Amino acid sequence: MQVLSWTDMDDHARQAALARPAAIDDPEIYGRVRDIMTAVKSGGDKAVLDYTAQFDGAELSALAVPYSSLKDAWAGLPDTDKDAIRMAKANIEAFHKAQLPQAIQVETMPGVICRREPRPIETAGLYVPGGTAPLVSTLLMLAVPAKVAGVTRRIIATPPGQDGAVNSAILAAAYYCGISDVYMCGGAQAIAALTYGTETIPKCDKIFGPGNAYVAAAKAMAAMEPGGPAIDLPAGPSEAMVLADKDANPGFIASDLLSQAEHDTMAQVMLVCSSEVVMRGVKGEVESQLSDLPRAEIARAAMENSKFILVSSRNDMIEIVNAYAPEHLIVQIADPDFIVEDIKHAGSIFLGPWTPESVGDYASGTNHTLPTYGAARAYSGVTTESFMKYISVQQLSADGMRALGPAVERLAVMEELEAHKRAVSLRLEALS
Repeated sequence: MQVLSWTDMDDHARQAALARPAAIDDPEIYGRVRDIMTAVKSGGDKAVLDYTAQFDGAELSALAVPYSSLKDAWAGLPDTDKDAIRMAKANIEAFHKAQLPQAIQVETMPGVICRREPRPIETAGLYVPGGTAPLVSTLLMLAVPAKVAGVTRRIIATPPGQDGAVNSAILAAAYYCGISDVYMCGGAQAIAALTYGTETIPKCDKIFGPGNAYVAAAKAMAAMEPGGPAIDLPAGPSEAMVLADKDANPGFIASDLLSQAEHDTMAQVMLVCSSEVVMRGVKGEVESQLSDLPRAEIARAAMENSKFILVSSRNDMIEIVNAYAPEHLIVQIADPDFIVEDIKHAGSIFLGPWTPESVGDYASGTNHTLPTYGAARAYSGVTTESFMKYISVQQLSADGMRALGPAVERLAVMEELEAHKRAVSLRLEALS
């Protein structure tokens, strides 16, 4: 991990300190993903099965998971695990139901009525990573708000293990969330299948879910495909930034940093701290907690690229946060609530010593599918509205046409679009 002093750095050094790993922009990744997308588009199921054998080491005869397997997985889940899924689902559902949009109607001028009507998308492709860890929580974070929004068909794509099966906890969660369409495929080939459709996997209207650099690249390509699906947001490797002062608990901070570092060797974690004593304590705690962490090798690789930045003021912290735009922002400072209004760019914020990032990942109710790589400057995390779109409706009365029509005629003349003008003029003549 690099230890840096914000006050000792010039602008160039500060930009370098907040730079993301370059691998996500690797042209080689985009080239390989483009080949996969092309192969799946033309080869359908066979291409997906071939890539699943190549990348996941699973020789499959079919991509669809039988519904009976989902039901059996739920029945076989320990009661404590069922209770955890039930609690998480209930909290996620409650928070996302509160986000349901309402239709609006405005009379912009007498006789001119404009409405906006929300509608759910029809088919949502929900990508659930499962390569190095079976992300049951991601399934909940996508499946629950999709159902709340009223999505007609929810499609799960998730990679199998080398045994040719999907983790039973993922299948159990799918069953509890009322999903019947689960397909065994991961990586760029799964995104390609959801983009173009195959003999087995339906083409989707929008694709959701986090993933590695290959999945992120595939989603970006899918969004550029003419007539292709929309995507939820740009999302790559996980990242977290912790703000800490002299009273912060080094053990808590280390655990928050490692909870993101264990996701992926490409994950980026950063500590922004106003106390050298606390910073040294965090370094010691990181080493101590790594000693018995099951995914220590992954976490250690990520921590080697981490940044510990010493600052002299809360204003420095705010400057760094807004420049970096972190996916997760964990605030371990005195009076943490007062900093929130100054944070312009962050995916999700966790306030105070008793709010680890893990609660948002699993069960507090907020969504953990969040923008990474600085995309929090322009994107929100997944919400109920992410699964919806809006239709505008307008209706004019005769008086409304008389009042508005002449302005429309003049605007059409300015643009030299005679047919547009005529569509109004004929009606005004009929009214006169």
